[in-house]
Amino acid sequence: MKFEHCTHEDFLDILSTLEEFWGDAAERARRVHHPMFVHEFADTAWVVRDDQQIIAYFFGFWSQAEPTGYIHLVAVRRTHQDRGLGRRLYERFEELARERGCTKLKAITPPINTESIAFHQHLGFRLLGEPNEQGIPVVEDYFGPGMPRVVFEKRLV
Repeated sequence: MKFEHCTHEDFLDILSTLEEFWGDAAERARRVHHPMFVHEFADTAWVVRDDQQIIAYFFGFWSQAEPTGYIHLVAVRRTHQDRGLGRRLYERFEELARERGCTKLKAITPPINTESIAFHQHLGFRLLGEPNEQGIPVVEDYFGPGMPRVVFEKRLV
């Protein structure tokens, strides 16, 4: 699998096809697709192509507060899911994080995103916080007042 840096043109292509990656969650996902990941964090903004079509992408960055790699967005086109692409994107980021001396990886998701929760648990991430009414550990007010998030953490040492 070849990882390519995500260009501005790639970013625009991703925005125009969000439904093919996120399905019913595309509008919610659109709000967290910011061009700064392509322009300011370009070394950790990647795409994967099948011929010319983007089939997966990854936006992450290195924390300024602690030796942590932060995964912001990972998406695989629905027609290419269940082929290990998401896992391989995470593995590449983890490899780079270890090379940089990071001691952990972090990511977040809304508590309703059960697919993401299962995916991260499968990759060895633990969920921080206290169980909500559904028993899912969340960090209350993480995303703002009344906006809890599932916070994932994976220790690298």
